Amino acid sequence: MPDPSKLSHFNASGQASMVDISAKQPSRRTATASAFVELSAAVLAALPANPKGNPLEVARVAGIQAAKRTAELIPMCHPLALTHVDVQATIVSGGVRITSTAATVGPTGVEMEALTAAAVAALTVYDMTKALDKAIVIREIRLESKSGGKSGDFSRGVK
Repeated sequence: MPDPSKLSHFNASGQASMVDISAKQPSRRTATASAFVELSAAVLAALPANPKGNPLEVARVAGIQAAKRTAELIPMCHPLALTHVDVQATIVSGGVRITSTAATVGPTGVEMEALTAAAVAALTVYDMTKALDKAIVIREIRLESKSGGKSGDFSRGVK
């Protein structure tokens, strides 16, 4: 089991607290996250003709907006000046693969921004297609990679 004292968002008394990043040096930081929206073949076939608009484009814009508002949604996240956010929603076998990337030059990472973008984009695909099928499943919301910062780089595919 991980050492609870290593969890940065808790103080010595065990209370949730925002990490003080004021002494950290700014550096370029990036993160990429993904999510998968499992859709039936019938829903996938209906995507181009959705009466609400193109679900993939709406999801892409929703993900970008969500990344910019992460600090409002996740209590201990710092508001960041994002320098770039990209969200892609691609039809693949069995559903839609969401990939998001966030970047900043700052004292803390953008993992939560990338994850929030992927999650909200996936939720938007659900919202735009739920009238066609209630069995839609959102799964595999995960960090794929990150770069920058004291903890170094991470890539899901590299150990």
